Amino acid sequence: MRFKYVCNDCGNEYVSEEVMYTCPECAALATDANEFRRGNLVVRLDENDAKALSTKQDLSFYDFFPYQVPDKECFPIGETPIAYPKRLRERYGLPNLSIKLDSALPSGSFKDRASQLIAAQAIAHGENKIALASTGNAGAAMSCAGAAYGLEIVLFVPETAPVNKLMQSVLYGATVVPVKGSYDDAFALSIAYTERFGGINRNTAYNPMTVEGKKSVSIELFLQLGRKVPEVVYVPVGDGCIYAGVCKGFIDLHVAGLIDRIPQVVCVQSTRSNAIAQAWKTGSFTNVSATTRADSISVSSPANGRMAVRYINETDGWATEVTDAEILDAQMELASQAGIFVEPAAACAWAGIRKDADLLKKRYGNDVSVCVLLTGTGFKDMAVFEGRVSLPASIENSVDAVIARFS
Repeated sequence: MRFKYVCNDCGNEYVSEEVMYTCPECAALATDANEFRRGNLVVRLDENDAKALSTKQDLSFYDFFPYQVPDKECFPIGETPIAYPKRLRERYGLPNLSIKLDSALPSGSFKDRASQLIAAQAIAHGENKIALASTGNAGAAMSCAGAAYGLEIVLFVPETAPVNKLMQSVLYGATVVPVKGSYDDAFALSIAYTERFGGINRNTAYNPMTVEGKKSVSIELFLQLGRKVPEVVYVPVGDGCIYAGVCKGFIDLHVAGLIDRIPQVVCVQSTRSNAIAQAWKTGSFTNVSATTRADSISVSSPANGRMAVRYINETDGWATEVTDAEILDAQMELASQAGIFVEPAAACAWAGIRKDADLLKKRYGNDVSVCVLLTGTGFKDMAVFEGRVSLPASIENSVDAVIARFS
């Protein structure tokens, strides 16, 4: 599909056959190191091309992509399950609650959606090398896609990133480079690597196609629900890229004339990593000191923060903050009450719904249609259970021991 780039901040438009990362004018401006970065690009689809999709019968989210994805079957994205959790619906009085299980994607994370489109971008431009920085999930997703498509992945990670996630990338065959520093340090080194050695840079939000890939979840949800959308969607938020992707998918559906309203999309953040929520509330795009236990959304300087705040306002959404204790409790509840095992970052979205349940019913009524997006499997971060959950002691190999155990 035809498209152009539009700067999120200054509104400048760019039409280019070359790979573009940021707005040249905004990226060149000196900015306060304590503020969110500027110059992220929005991919705007040709409006006529988008509207032509309104009559397409065999519609797919791939129809909304700016690049054609080759060999889709080798790295299958999409049709992740939707759960309708009976016990949670009853507990919170939300009979139209649904849960989108993107933890079921190939690498166990929502980030596979963006990685598939970045792989397509690389192939379209004749590139075989992709570099990025990650705390775990994005790196594992890109490494997984790289293994499927035969692409070389160079991954810069903070040395403190969870071992489970890093080991995934190693097993997929990526070149993993631990950095004695923060995610921001790894981010800067990955860009320096691309400038020196070439290839495509996949960094979240820095490459605008990451948002485009992530929008597929909204279009897929629309199709799975019988060409309808929920009234409200809850999204766990760290750097703002997933949030922007979810909003962008609904916006593109609206531009195409396939929906007459855009759902309200709720940004859920930990109180210990709440830069975007605070920016939306105060209008000040200031970095924070992020210390949340939900490592995948622990972000001090959100790479897509300005765009996320813009989309909160454009979708008439809001930001909800939850404590780490509420996140961990939500993780346990999803597992024990719905059979859904996710990492803390994903559970953040469910914690947001629990906190807002009465608000939702007050605003929309008890029959409100609400969907929560769960983004990563719980096996990504087993260390979070240390000191919280333990295996029971063994019993003797005898019937008497069984009787004693249950008497």
